[in-house]
Amino acid sequence: MIKLKDMIARSLFTESKKLRVFDFDDTLVKTTSFIYITNNGKKRKLTPGQYAVYNEKPGDEFDFSDFNKVQDPNEIKKITSVLRRIVQSSGGDGVHILTARSAYKPIRQYLKDIGINMSKIYVTALASNNPKDKADWIEDKIDNEGYDDVYFADDSPKNVDVTKKMLRRKNVKFRVQLIKH
Repeated sequence: MIKLKDMIARSLFTESKKLRVFDFDDTLVKTTSFIYITNNGKKRKLTPGQYAVYNEKPGDEFDFSDFNKVQDPNEIKKITSVLRRIVQSSGGDGVHILTARSAYKPIRQYLKDIGINMSKIYVTALASNNPKDKADWIEDKIDNEGYDDVYFADDSPKNVDVTKKMLRRKNVKFRVQLIKH
């Protein structure tokens, strides 16, 4: 039988397993990519920032084709500098880019082009704008890969709120940051 003091001693000397998750659009980079919405024959376009707070209406049809590439990227240096520091200190272990986009390769290429070491960084393209999908993805990493220290940065209040609610139910240390410009 394991004694309580042995369990405490072991937990004091066990390093936490850190998960660092960054959104891409309007968190790490601004682009000229738009989301096109058609409803009752009317077409309009939204920036990723506008879309992050957009409330879907019945009959909305979405076109995300601009997001198949990184169009006219403008690095958001305040957050990419955080990403660079984390990658440098961790070697990239546990660092993920989690995007609603459906294509991950253009993101990997962009980050490589701005000098971020991509050898251990994973880019996951969810192909979904549902905030619950990002929270579920993070929850899966906690439950199945043992992460117990989570940092999540995203420009969408919806994504931040849903993820915070999920993390509050978990026995993990966490920081969730809403990125504002």
